[in-house]
Amino acid sequence: MFGLRFVKFEPNEYIHVIKKGRVVKKGRGLSFWFYKPSTSIITVPLETKNVPFMFEELSSDYQTLTIQGDLIYKITDTEKIIDQVNFSVDLKNYAYLSDDPEKLSRIIINLVNTITKTEVSKLPLREAIQSIDRIAGALKEAVQHNEYLQNLGITITNINILSILPNKETARALEAETRENILREADDAVYKRRNAAVEQERKIKENELNTQIAVEEKQRQIMEAHMEGKRAVQEKKRVILQEDMAFKIKQEQENTKLIEISVKNKKTEADIKAYSLNAVLEPMSKINPEIIKALSSIGMAPEKLIANAFTGLAENAGKIGELNISSELLQQLMKK
Repeated sequence: MFGLRFVKFEPNEYIHVIKKGRVVKKGRGLSFWFYKPSTSIITVPLETKNVPFMFEELSSDYQTLTIQGDLIYKITDTEKIIDQVNFSVDLKNYAYLSDDPEKLSRIIINLVNTITKTEVSKLPLREAIQSIDRIAGALKEAVQHNEYLQNLGITITNINILSILPNKETARALEAETRENILREADDAVYKRRNAAVEQERKIKENELNTQIAVEEKQRQIMEAHMEGKRAVQEKKRVILQEDMAFKIKQEQENTKLIEISVKNKKTEADIKAYSLNAVLEPMSKINPEIIKALSSIGMAPEKLIANAFTGLAENAGKIGELNISSELLQQLMKK
């Protein structure tokens, strides 16, 4: 039929069919016949889009940084976006009648660029280079709650920052500084290693000295214990000797007492004997000695009698003028 055409759209497209200014059909991946003079078609892509970006921004210390990454977004509310973005298509080739769909990605990138500029300007160069995850998280949080994107019905599902790099001159300067720092750290490591070796050697020597001191102390303790043992033995010997001397002294004292008692007893015995003898001799002292001699010569042997006679002669020699002794008597006396 003249003027009628059949069209079939993909499932990743949301279609609005408008006739005489009124939406007569809408949905995902529609296929239908339409009359070209009185029909217009709006096609909203529903697929997720990955858009790369690269910005040059200044850090808080006025150093140029190149931020490279990508973002992923999709249209989640077609009703909102068709009121602000023209997604009408040419019914001949089904290409977009305006460049609004192409500008949409640029609009989102500009929004991300603005937020990135704000975040990077808060950080100095070194910190910004090392804050990829931090900046990416801040960007994602900001765009997901952006009122403009919400009004467009667009949702940013993810933002990735692949790199944050300074310019070549700054990078070379940082490389040189980093290289110097690495060399300095290497020198420090060597110095620390040498210090550690010296410290370890000092500890080893200190341990050796402490061990030697401990050995000397132990030997001193052993010697003191040995000397203390000798002293204890000597003290024991002294105590034993003292006890032995005390015993001997006590024994001597006992002996002295015993001797004194014995002497006293002997003296008593002597006194008794003397008394007895005195009692015998006292009556005899009054008897004539000649009588006693005569009595004692009774029964005496002849030779003893002769000896007594000679004794009497000797006692009275001054009174004797001459004394003759026969040879027979002398020989007889000598034989006895």
